[in-house]
Amino acid sequence: MTTQPDHPQPSDRPSGPPQPSDHGSVPTCYRHPDRETYVRCQRCDRPICPDCMRAAAVGHQCVECVHEGNRTVRRAEAPLGGRSVATPVVTWTLLAINVLAYLGELLNTDTVLNQFAMSSYHVAAGEWWRLVTGAFLHAPPPSYWHILFNMWALYAIGPQLERILGSARFAALYLLAALGSSVAVYLFGSVAVGASGAIYGLFGAMFVIARRMGYDVRGVLWLIGINVVLTFVIPGISWQGHLGGLVTGVVVTGLFAYAPGAGRNRTAFQFGTALAVLVAFVLVVMLVTPLGG
Repeated sequence: MTTQPDHPQPSDRPSGPPQPSDHGSVPTCYRHPDRETYVRCQRCDRPICPDCMRAAAVGHQCVECVHEGNRTVRRAEAPLGGRSVATPVVTWTLLAINVLAYLGELLNTDTVLNQFAMSSYHVAAGEWWRLVTGAFLHAPPPSYWHILFNMWALYAIGPQLERILGSARFAALYLLAALGSSVAVYLFGSVAVGASGAIYGLFGAMFVIARRMGYDVRGVLWLIGINVVLTFVIPGISWQGHLGGLVTGVVVTGLFAYAPGAGRNRTAFQFGTALAVLVAFVLVVMLVTPLGG
């Protein structure tokens, strides 16, 4: 009988790279069958090529396993709903739009104001866009304090509010407060420009959020009180626009902050009520606009 040696002799040892042991076939990437690979996904054990590898805590995972894992990871939320905000993109975007609009005023003051300033007469005549565009214009040069104050206020409190509300809710708050300001001017005033109504809406939002989170609201009340007094003391300021924005900010933020339920139910309530406020403004403008206007 012939016996095999306990240890292979040097001449019996394989030479060259390791040979595949899976029935003689070389493993290939499950997404790229023409690529040989000996690396396997740590999660599903499928062979993956370098283009399909994604670094994991241990080893590598395939693209599909990484995607599936991300779906099961719960994203951080802002305190009042929505995704957590790292960079206040909406705040910077609003700042940029206001500044660009003011640069347009510097280039051609009369044309910009005549076509886009909030004017009750022109809105009644069908130029409804003024209800929105007027909130992004400011007192024409050489008066610079108007835009400087509003942009400073937006820069100071906008990022904090956006992180608390989430970007989408903050955008809805700002735009609805601006629209509420213009609607108040349409109902009780005549002509106005400026982001002040939206800024007052942010002041109102600060008060509601402070109450909701149990903070001391005395500082916010002082801020609102001083600005309301200045509204009636300084000539040429549209009290209708300021108070309209303030009330709208309080109402919208109250709907966001005290929304019932959680998760998708709370989100649906928040955006549903924001839409209801928008529809209410549209209906008010339509009801008070003269026929044939």
